[in-house]
Parts: sequence; C-alpha cells; structure tokens
Amino acid sequence: MALHPSTWEVLRLALRVHFHSDGVFDPSLPVRPGCLTDLELSPESAPEPPWALCRAPLALDLGGIAKGYAVDRAVEALIDAGCTAGLVNAGGDLRLFGALRDTVLLRRADGSCEPLVLDRVALAVSDADAWQRPPEHRGYYRRSGARRPTCRYAAVLAPTAALADALTKCVLLAPRERAQHTLRALGGRQLL
Repeated sequence: MALHPSTWEVLRLALRVHFHSDGVFDPSLPVRPGCLTDLELSPESAPEPPWALCRAPLALDLGGIAKGYAVDRAVEALIDAGCTAGLVNAGGDLRLFGALRDTVLLRRADGSCEPLVLDRVALAVSDADAWQRPPEHRGYYRRSGARRPTCRYAAVLAPTAALADALTKCVLLAPRERAQHTLRALGGRQLL
C-alpha cells in the first residue's frame, strides 16, 4: 500500500527501535495476529510514494512515538520559516533547537521537580502510573506478550523527540540491560 512520507518515517523509526529493543517497542495491537516485523517498508532510495507491504493482518497504534514526531515536524517548520532557535513543548515531549539553552523543571514520578539544563536536545517523559497519561500510551503496557513495566517512570534525552518518546517505552518495559543497550545503540540517555 502507498504511504504518506510522514507515516513511512514514523514506521521506519518504529522498526529501528523495535529491532534494537529486541521487540520490546512494539506498536502492533493484539486485535490482529501480525506484529511489526510482518511489515516491510520501501527502501529510502525507492521512487515516491513510499510503500509498505504487510505479510499478515496488522493493526498499529503509533501513539507512543507520534507526539514526539509531531514535535520534530514543528521544529522543522519553524526552521524552514526562518526561526534560528526555540523550544517546542507538547506536554511530556519537548525539543530545543538552535543556539537556545534553557532550564526546564523535570517532574519526577514522586511529584518532586528538578531543574534540568537542555541544549539542542529532545526530552520525553513517560509515567506508567500517571492518571493523566494519554490513553494511547496505555496500550503499550497491555499488549499481547508485553512485559509489565520494569520501572514506573522514564525520562530520556535523545537527538529527536520521536526517538526520545519511543525510548521511554523501552526504559519502562525492557529489562534494564536491554534498555541500556537500546539507548546506547540509538543515541539516547536515561535520566535517573
């Protein structure tokens, strides 16, 4: 099937995180028998439009990566419009770009806050116990075969907000060693 280029980008990133996390990051829903690895995407060099081939029926919920992707697109739009520095914050996912250095308050799982200096980086926070957490995140914690969260709170720095968003799910769901491997492989860093 033909895909919008943005959908292709999100799926490509989801597949990368899925691979490096040994399948812990998996946006496929249990209502269909397929999983993310049943999806083949067109190569980057393929002619437009990008495409996907599904080898099995597949239902996806990209809520655990899409908000970060939207933040990244907003940053690109600002840069394209001539903005040289700024911060885009979408409630739990944010990204600084340009020469801006800013201090934000990082709210911890216990409700305490800690000042955090950010410079040309993205930050995502996920709290498995937060009552106000978006409904789309709940699926990551109850998928067929999904592990129970190994920790209840994750804050991750990464080069892009989409990547930081996805990596928080890896920190929450993967065994510590696997989560650390995934963070290193994809350029993320967990904040304790």
